[in-house]
Formats: sequence, structure tokens, C-alpha cells
Amino acid sequence: MPVPLGQRSLGDALAASEPLAGLLQRLAQSRARLSAVVPVLDRELADLVQAGPLDDTRWILLVPHSAAAAKLRHRLPDVEAALTAAGHPPRELKVKVARPR
Repeated sequence: MPVPLGQRSLGDALAASEPLAGLLQRLAQSRARLSAVVPVLDRELADLVQAGPLDDTRWILLVPHSAAAAKLRHRLPDVEAALTAAGHPPRELKVKVARPR
């Protein structure tokens, strides 16, 4: 018997929607990529980096300020190597400064 809409958990409702399920899958993939990258970054930089949007061609890493962005861009070869070693398909990497809301 189907569960009434008002009694579904948020996760169940999102999983039941194909577009939202795809979004959740990409979010999980982005977070898995970040987990593979964090060990190759120094602690201070790793604490600043957030997983951003992931699509079929690129992955965006978010940082809070331009100094962190410059440092992370310098480390992109290490990031790419960590992603390859973890078995993640190659994507163009972009670093963006996340503006406070």
C-alpha cells in the first residue's frame, strides 16, 4: 500500500522524484570526490574547501576567499592525482570563491 505523501520522509520523497534523485546522486558523488581530495591538502586549506556542483564535464570546488582559491589552484595537480587514484572519472576542475549569502 502506498505511503501517503504527508507521511513520507524527505529522503523518500526526494528519491521518488527522478530529477531530484539525480541531484542527490550528484551531490553524493561530489562529496565522495571531496573525501578523496582532503588527504592531499594541508589541514588549513582542507578545512576551507567545500564540494561544489558536479556535472558530466566539470567539478567545482568552493572556497571562502581568493587567497584560498589561489592556494588550491596551485594544488590542482595533486587534487587530480588523488581523484584518479580513488577511481573517480576525470572532470575539469574549477575553483570558485563562494560569496556569503
